[in-house]
Amino acid sequence: MLLAVAERRGRVPSEYERIAAIDDPFALLRAATERLAEAQQEVTDLARLRRRVIQDLHAQGLSYAQIAKQAGLSRGRIHQIRHTGPAPEGEFFGSGTVTVVTPLRHDPEKNRAVVSLEDLNTGKRLEELARNLELTVKDDHVSVSGEVDLNRSGLVVVCGPRMSRAIRELYDTDPVLRWEREDGGPWRIRDTRTGEVHYAGSDQNPPKPSDIAYLGRLSRPDGKGSVLVIAGVHPVGSLGVAHLLSTDIATLWGQVGTDNFSVLVRTEYDPTTNEPTRTELATPLYRHDRE
Repeated sequence: MLLAVAERRGRVPSEYERIAAIDDPFALLRAATERLAEAQQEVTDLARLRRRVIQDLHAQGLSYAQIAKQAGLSRGRIHQIRHTGPAPEGEFFGSGTVTVVTPLRHDPEKNRAVVSLEDLNTGKRLEELARNLELTVKDDHVSVSGEVDLNRSGLVVVCGPRMSRAIRELYDTDPVLRWEREDGGPWRIRDTRTGEVHYAGSDQNPPKPSDIAYLGRLSRPDGKGSVLVIAGVHPVGSLGVAHLLSTDIATLWGQVGTDNFSVLVRTEYDPTTNEPTRTELATPLYRHDRE
């Protein structure tokens, strides 16, 4: 009925009218539930955007009173928005639904696909961080054979170049940092800007309880967005990146926003638990739009 009225009046039906016109009650229930989730996330994203704009204007030197006058709101309301609601740094992961992707590995003993403990912990900690930033979170996997759809919005992929050809080709688009490996040797990452080569401490002689990891945002293969990519030379390095983001994501977001970038992260860890004890940036933070 509502859909017919909208069409007679020569306007595009609203989402509510479209859903309300569904005859099948179960299909209507599913559609209404899905739309509610989308609408709630959109409200959160708009609140995050509003807070960021106020934060940016205030950082440029405008007072809350000046912002309020131009926006048609009270000074108190502007101050409230600036200090409450979803944190702007949530944009580091994207908007809407964030999908955290970890790699599956073949377990020959159990003859089934599994996720390593470190990758599992990394994925769960990234999911927890995203939820704390009021983002909707899902999980997914790179298949044992390395297959993964990278042309999706809101992707956070925890996977190195060895596990997937698609991921390896994605890393190859980085203009500064290069994954390398000699026959039979350990993986390493070269900073082509400085010429420095970074190895995991555990691969050196004598070995040290440290790892090196890649953190970057790279363009999707279809060119319609970006993918946030994380990979340690060993899985514990990825866990270190998750630790770094959990403690300092606001600083990283302030430096790169939603632009493409890459950086290496050095992680020292407890060799008995593989838990990070110290993380730091091992290279400059490279903004790809400036390369």
